Amino acid sequence: MSELDETAIKPVAELAVQAGSAIMRYFGNAKAQLKSDGSPVTLADAEAEAIITPGLQRLFPGTPVIAEEAASSGILPETGKEFFLVDPLDGTREFLAGNHDFTVNIGLVRDRAPVAGVIFAPASARLWIGADRCHTCDIAPGERMGSSRNWREIHVRPLPSAGLIVAASRSHRTAQTEEYVARLPVGEYRKAGSSLKFCLVAEGAADVYPRFGPTMEWDTCAGHAIVAAAGGVVCAPDGRPFLYGKREQNYRNREFIATSDFDALMRVREA
Repeated sequence: MSELDETAIKPVAELAVQAGSAIMRYFGNAKAQLKSDGSPVTLADAEAEAIITPGLQRLFPGTPVIAEEAASSGILPETGKEFFLVDPLDGTREFLAGNHDFTVNIGLVRDRAPVAGVIFAPASARLWIGADRCHTCDIAPGERMGSSRNWREIHVRPLPSAGLIVAASRSHRTAQTEEYVARLPVGEYRKAGSSLKFCLVAEGAADVYPRFGPTMEWDTCAGHAIVAAAGGVVCAPDGRPFLYGKREQNYRNREFIATSDFDALMRVREA
């Protein structure tokens, strides 16, 4: 596949927006079942994935797609050096609770690193795209990309020496996360569900998003790509690269830090 700039990734974004339309048909009356890992799944998850996976296969024939619901059923194609990671409905618990903090996530991995990502928040009608640069726009579920409005380029903000804004999970706070944050000069917490915490960092509305609870690669890939395109970094807490394609671990992640400037963050923590 050739390099994906924002023009080339817009058809991928349109798949996310169309999937968002399918999701919103269930919003407010969805029924959940529990998967083998205890996490909830709805018909909205399945219908969104049924739009995205064949759409990607049509747009990028030969590029493997690892999608959450198929993976939960044991469908894990060989990936090679380049593949898509799809979470058709990230934040299912928020969706079921009637909150707006749920997203559609599509990310592209090349040589174990995210190189492009799309996040769509259907209930908020907001779209984020990261490739060579990072932009956000307003678009309603089911609209075509030509109808999008208010396109604007976004960037992480320089990390302040005090008064950090921390993006915090609504549903997945852990003692390790609290311990990490306790060593930061925090000025404000901004709570968000799903991959929206990455978007807060990317657009300069938060400085750091620490995650010490379990995630899967399809949860993080799109957000990782968007933060990187906006000038930030996602890495292990010790600064090592945060890699993808961990098939031997069933695509499960370890802890990570998303921030505008990791070296500056370490200086602030050590001050």
